Amino acid sequence: MWSPSELSEADFRHLHRRLSAKAPGGAARRGALATITGEQVLAAVREVRTGRTVSLGAPVDTRGGPDNADPARHWLTAPADGHPGSRGLEFARDRFAMNVHGDVDSHLDALCHVVYDGTLHGGRPAADALSPDGASALSVDLASDGITGRGVLLDIPRLHGVPWLEPGTAVKAEDLVAAEARQGVRVGRGDILLVRVGHRRRREELGPWDVAGARAGLHPTALEFLAERQVAVLGGDGNNDTAPSAVRGVAYPVHVLAVHAMGLHLLDYLRFEDLAPLCAEEGRWSFLCVIAPLRLPKATGSPVNPLAIL
Repeated sequence: MWSPSELSEADFRHLHRRLSAKAPGGAARRGALATITGEQVLAAVREVRTGRTVSLGAPVDTRGGPDNADPARHWLTAPADGHPGSRGLEFARDRFAMNVHGDVDSHLDALCHVVYDGTLHGGRPAADALSPDGASALSVDLASDGITGRGVLLDIPRLHGVPWLEPGTAVKAEDLVAAEARQGVRVGRGDILLVRVGHRRRREELGPWDVAGARAGLHPTALEFLAERQVAVLGGDGNNDTAPSAVRGVAYPVHVLAVHAMGLHLLDYLRFEDLAPLCAEEGRWSFLCVIAPLRLPKATGSPVNPLAIL
C-alpha cells in the first residue's frame, strides 16, 4: 500500500502516449471491448459452477449527503394523491431521475465521457461528436448488446489485512500483482477487472464523506498493468481514481488514461461487499460477469446493476 507522490504533467502525458500506443489496434470504434471474443464469452460461461448470482450494483441513493449533492430522485406519479381508491382498477406509476456520473450510484462510463485536449478516445475531435443533443459517436450505445465476459475481483484490503483502504491511498501495479498471487488468479486478455478498495464498506460503517477531497483508488501508473494484460473493462467500488489526484493539473488521471487513452469502459461506485465473501468462501475469484446498461442512444453513461454468476 502506498500514498501517491505527484506525477508531473509531462510524465503523465508520456504515460498517456505509451498507453495509447498499447490500445487494441483498429479498435477505436469499440475500444477495449474488442478484446472480448465469442470464444472468451463461452469460456466465461464455463466459470459458472454453483449458479449463485450476486448483484454488484449499489441501491440507488435518493438521500443528499457530502458525496451526493445531486441525489437521484424517485417519486410516485399515480395515484395522483398517493392514496389508491378502494374500488376498480388503478395503476401505480413512478418517475426516476439521476445524475449518471455522480459519486454514489453505480454507473458505466461510455467512451465519450472523457474529453482530453479537445479529443475523445481514438483522437476523434470532441466538438464533432458532442452537442446538446448528445454524443454522435462513442456513446454508451456501443454496449447496447451488453458486456459479458470473465470477471476477476482483486481484493486489495484483503491483501493488506484491513477492512478498507483509507481515503487518499493509491493502489499500485505491485498491489494488483500481489493480490493475484494471494488469491490464486491471473488477469488476462478480455477480462472484466474489478478492484475492491473497500469504499462501500467504509461508507456503510462510518457514513458518507466528501470524496472529492479524499478517496482510495488506482495510481495512474497501475494502468500499465491493465494495458499489459489487455483487460476489456475496469470497475471499482469507488470511482477508480484516487483523491487527491496524483497528477498535478489533472483531476481524474485514471479516467483520462482508461477511457481516453485505452478505450476502457469504466464501472464506478459498484458494491463488492456481497461478492468478496462469496469468492472467499468458494476459494475462487473469477466468475461470469454480465453488464447490461440501459439502451440510451447518444448518452455518456448509464446506471448499471452488473451481475456476477459463480
